[in-house]
Amino acid sequence: MVMDDVKTDVQVRDVMSSPVKTVFEKDSVEKVAKLMMTTDVGSIIVTDVKGNPVGIVTEKDIVKRVAAENLLPSNVEAGEVMSYPVLTINPEADIKEAAESMREHKIRRLVVMEKGKMVGIISSKDIVEITPALIEMISEKVRITHHHLPTTGRSFISTGYCDNCRQWSDSLKEVDGDFLCEECRIEIEIE
Repeated sequence: MVMDDVKTDVQVRDVMSSPVKTVFEKDSVEKVAKLMMTTDVGSIIVTDVKGNPVGIVTEKDIVKRVAAENLLPSNVEAGEVMSYPVLTINPEADIKEAAESMREHKIRRLVVMEKGKMVGIISSKDIVEITPALIEMISEKVRITHHHLPTTGRSFISTGYCDNCRQWSDSLKEVDGDFLCEECRIEIEIE
């Protein structure tokens, strides 16, 4: 099993935040900042009058484009400081796809769109929060896959977590039904 082919079986919809906090392009940055503060979020989606996302205002945008320029937030419109375009993802997409898109585009948030409507937002923080559970789930999936491979009487090398020491190895071999790393195989041979 190649790790690139591994799906997490966790969809974007399972992790996204909804409903999305929004403002209009003409709303002030003061309103944006207050909304961020009262809802404890780090970004606000900017929409047009039809509710379509046209940009995003992040805390970084406010610092760089308002505070650092010594502008009065009540005199600056969200549309003037927003980052755009907004990148989107489908709610049925695997979160691995979301993480790869964020990495590729060097962004931290994706708007979740379904049938032309904004239904949520997913951030890198959302993905990081579930990463420990994902690692466990993927390693179990790898372990199950290896345990269900047909036995051919031949020895093969696999990657995954050693059944004995629980450390990652690129050279697991089956010994009496367990997949062991080279060090654990040597220990068993010595005993």
